[in-house]
Amino acid sequence: QVQLVESGGGSVQAGGSLTLSCTASGDTFTNYCMAWFRQAPGKEREGVAAFDTDGSTTYADSVKGRFTISKDKANNTLYLQMNSLKPDDTAMYYCAAEGPGCYYSDYVSKDGSFRAAKFGYWGQGTQVTVSS
Repeated sequence: QVQLVESGGGSVQAGGSLTLSCTASGDTFTNYCMAWFRQAPGKEREGVAAFDTDGSTTYADSVKGRFTISKDKANNTLYLQMNSLKPDDTAMYYCAAEGPGCYYSDYVSKDGSFRAAKFGYWGQGTQVTVSS
């Protein structure tokens, strides 16, 4: 059973930065896809960034150039560095994992959006609030 625990959320002014962390149980960084999603009130859950099993990364267009996904395998921790934050980035942020074994074509649609339903493991979320 994979367990994911997020931390690092908070309130920040527009233009600021935050780093989210997701600590995973077990050897989830081997042969698992890992991703960050977010969900704002009244909106669907949106994929933000993901690691594929080969280490390649994918980002939503809305965060490219501002957010960076990274991982520390030794500590089983996934990170999301968020810079130049905007009020539109306000949401609950979730860490997600799928595996063992997953395929890019399974969790990324042709339009580049992430399929949340393809991830079987989720954390409880951490709130990020960006004020203008």
